[in-house]
Amino acid sequence: MPAPIVDLTVTHRPKGASDRIAFGFVKALRFCADTFFAKRYGHRAVVLETVAAVPGMVGATLNHLKCLRRMESDRGWIKTLMDEAENERMHLMTFIEVAKPTAFERFVVVAAQWVFYLFFFGLYLISPKTAHRVVGYFEEEAVISYTHYLAEIDEGRSANVAAPAIAKQYWGLPEDATLRDVVEVVRADEAHHRDVNHSFANELAGISEPVIIPAAWPHQQLEPHWREAA
Repeated sequence: MPAPIVDLTVTHRPKGASDRIAFGFVKALRFCADTFFAKRYGHRAVVLETVAAVPGMVGATLNHLKCLRRMESDRGWIKTLMDEAENERMHLMTFIEVAKPTAFERFVVVAAQWVFYLFFFGLYLISPKTAHRVVGYFEEEAVISYTHYLAEIDEGRSANVAAPAIAKQYWGLPEDATLRDVVEVVRADEAHHRDVNHSFANELAGISEPVIIPAAWPHQQLEPHWREAA
């Protein structure tokens, strides 16, 4: 199975106060993750993926309610965000099998989820554009983290164990797939989330660029639909 192609150079340069706040917040989260987990990338993934699964569900819920109130089309946003939430949840379920989190790390997962859910829900109510930019920057950092994880595996510092059965089934990986194969497809997913959320933030900011409305995530081998921003 060929490795998914991921553009590691993509980044959104902060423009304006909203972007700088989003960028600074994500960099602060990155510092905390680096301090707490260091190079324990499997354990880092367990905690961070439970946080990463929150924004899609929050965004889908609030957009659904907004469309009901205004009696208007969602333009494909709700399904995209729901798919993102499910995809991130599958990342979590996969890395639970790899890292075998301790009782303390499971507690951290629960605490981080509640804190981040309440924060992100409030942020999305106040500024959906900033909320999507936060996710875009968060996913940029995820791509970097999984790239480092691949280097750890390639250099022998992390064991390249067999891929969990749940990962082989979800991504359609071959029976002899390894952890490295899993990290590659997860990184491709995160790059896709990065591009989608920056596109949503750009549309909400009135930037006229193509907005990605995917028919499916990369592992499903379908081409994304495109439409022009209003």
